[in-house]
Amino acid sequence: MLSKRIGIDLGTANTLVYLAGEGRIVLNEPTVVAVTAEENQVVAVGTEAKEMLGRTPGNIVALRPLKDGVIADYTITQAMLSYFIDKACGRSRFFKPEVMICIPSGVTQVERRAVYDAAIAAGARAVYLIDEPLAAAIGAKIPIAQPAGHMIVDIGGGSVEAAVISLGGVVVHNSVRMAGNKIDEAIANYLKKKCNLLIGERTAEEIKIAIGNAFTEGMKEADIRTMEVRGRDSITGLPRSVEVTELQINEAIKPVLVEMVNGVKKVLEDTPPEMASDIINKGIVLSGGTAQLYNLDRFVREQTGVPCHVAEDPLLCVARGTGIALENLELYKRSITKR
Repeated sequence: MLSKRIGIDLGTANTLVYLAGEGRIVLNEPTVVAVTAEENQVVAVGTEAKEMLGRTPGNIVALRPLKDGVIADYTITQAMLSYFIDKACGRSRFFKPEVMICIPSGVTQVERRAVYDAAIAAGARAVYLIDEPLAAAIGAKIPIAQPAGHMIVDIGGGSVEAAVISLGGVVVHNSVRMAGNKIDEAIANYLKKKCNLLIGERTAEEIKIAIGNAFTEGMKEADIRTMEVRGRDSITGLPRSVEVTELQINEAIKPVLVEMVNGVKKVLEDTPPEMASDIINKGIVLSGGTAQLYNLDRFVREQTGVPCHVAEDPLLCVARGTGIALENLELYKRSITKR
C-alpha cells in the first residue's frame, strides 16, 4: 500500500489522527484555528491557535470551526484538515491518503456532504464516513458483532452521542447537541452571575478539569476542593480573584448534565426489551473527553438506574475505533459510507 490511510476523529474540542498500519494515534490537537480578520488567512492551527484564544490582537481571530459536532465554517475546516493531513502524512507525498472520518449519528445529508467535500478538498484520495458511536464502541473494545445490545455514550465537546449497538450496527441512537463546551459556558455564566467575575473559555475549562464534580451528594466538608479563579470584575472592570468550591461548580453545571442524561434516557426508552436486559447486565460505557469529568459515571447511574463505567482512555476511543475500522474495512463495510 503506497498511500497512507488515516482515521480522523474530527471533534468540536479536539481532533485526533490515527495512522492505520502503525496502529497508533499520531496527532492530538485542539480543534482551533487562528485567522486574520480581513483576508481570512490561516495563521495558526491546533495547540498554537488554542494558546491565542481570548488573547488575540484586533487583526487576528481564534475560532472553533466546528459547532455542536458539525462543520460551522467550511473554508476554515478544510484548511485545518489539510494541516492535520500534512502533519500526519508528511507534506512531500506522491499518493493522496485514504481518510476515514467519524461523524455524529444524527447529522443530515448536507452535514455529511460538507465533511466529505472538506476532506477531498484537503487532499484525501478516498473518504469513508463512520458513525461516532460505532467508532467509539470499536475503540472501547466492545464486541459489537455479537447479537446482543451494547450501549455506548460518547460525550465530546459539542455533542452527546448515545447509541445501542448490536450485530455491528446502530439499533437506536440519539444525539444531544450539548456537552463539554456547554459545561464550560455554564461555569462562566455562573461566576458572572453569582460572583460578578468575567472569565474566558480557557479558564472555565481549567476549572472544570480541576474541580468539576458531577455528583456531590454525601460529600464530607473536609473533602470539598477549592480553587482560586482570576478574572475581571464585571462592576469595577478591574482584575480580581475569587475562591470557588466544587459544590458551586456542581450547582453551575447540574442543568447541563441533566439535559445530557435526558438524551441517554431517550435511547433507553426506545431500546427493544431484549436489548434493555442486555444493557442492564453489561452496563453503559462512557467515552469521549467529557466522560473524564469526575463522578460523571455515578451521576448517570443515579439518574438512569443502569450500571455505568468509563472506557479505558475515553478521549482516544473514537480515533482508535476509526483507525481499527479503516484497517478492517471488509469487517465493518455495512456500517461505513464511502463516497
